[in-house]
Amino acid sequence: MKTPKKIAILGSTGSIGTQALEVIRSHRDRFSPVLLTAHSNVDLLIEQSLEFQPEMVVIGQESQYSTLKEALSGTGIQVLAGQRALSEAVACCDATFVLTALVGFAGLEPTISALKAGKDIGLANKETLVVAGAMITEMATKYGCRIIPVDSEHSAIFQCLIGEEEEIIEKIILTASGGPFRGFSLEQLKSVSREQALKHPNWSMGAKITIDSATMMNKGLEVIEARWLFGIEADNIEIVVHPQSIVHSLVQFKDGSIKAQLGLPDMKLPIQYAMAYPDRVENSFPRFSFLQYPNLTFEQPDFQVFKTLELAYSALKMGGNASCSLNGANEAVVDLFLKDKVHFSNISNCIEEAMTKVDFHPEPGIEELVETDRLARIAVSEASKFFI
Repeated sequence: MKTPKKIAILGSTGSIGTQALEVIRSHRDRFSPVLLTAHSNVDLLIEQSLEFQPEMVVIGQESQYSTLKEALSGTGIQVLAGQRALSEAVACCDATFVLTALVGFAGLEPTISALKAGKDIGLANKETLVVAGAMITEMATKYGCRIIPVDSEHSAIFQCLIGEEEEIIEKIILTASGGPFRGFSLEQLKSVSREQALKHPNWSMGAKITIDSATMMNKGLEVIEARWLFGIEADNIEIVVHPQSIVHSLVQFKDGSIKAQLGLPDMKLPIQYAMAYPDRVENSFPRFSFLQYPNLTFEQPDFQVFKTLELAYSALKMGGNASCSLNGANEAVVDLFLKDKVHFSNISNCIEEAMTKVDFHPEPGIEELVETDRLARIAVSEASKFFI
């Protein structure tokens, strides 16, 4: 019997983190969570820690430290707090695999710490590659680490490429559900509500990624992520709207043949695949049947209605810190939208305006990326006053 793989889950109280623990709960003989972290949900982190007994836990919000420390007193679990402690814990814990399920730019520095410590990454934080794709992929090579994607689309591509040579890839095709506003016109988007935007037709996800799916920015970010994960240029990455979310993505090869990975829309499957890789592990997840889905349909995305797609492709082609500007602006404006301070139809306008205010750096280091992120958020705050 194999020794259980030691796993760190960054963001264990979020959507991906809680589903990862569901997988571990069913396979305690295969996986052992040695580090759990949360930003502020101390009650759930306490509950998880008491059940799974990790070696270390980190709460990002330092004001919650005493609550966490007291609740775990006598368990032998080491309790830490703060963002610096998070990066240090990732580096020093004895996990060999780090599931990065943090939301947004916050995932960058802990991922860098994990790579420098020689740990494999299960990447559920696409923003890390969006803002610093060149840096992260170079570090993975330098330190001999694998980056295994957890996004369903990139997991699909990863699986399709097993046993294939990179140079024979002609095109990557990312599928998108189209979100709750598929088929809407620009005029119709002017009247949608926050509640409507938070109702994804197929997937159960956190608020930020659900809004990104509604604007289709999530697919734009996935294009950038795919470029760095698979070494494919922007012009060879295509988006196809697939409302049923059964075909998770496809790869077309130079001979014209296409591979696709299919399955029901359940994030636990790509999470389990990444954690168990290169093994495939049995599970009791519901099985897909073609008879239950006799019609699988595909459409072109509407770049005029969903302007975030064009912004993402443009940022990728520009290079440098442009994708970092895009990401920071998007995170900031989504936060404003969730607080009812910006209307849905103005999200892309705020992002586009903010990106023009941030200086371009062709080869940014970590300091330039942090500053780019900061300035993009400030620019959104200013832009939002004109796009209420």
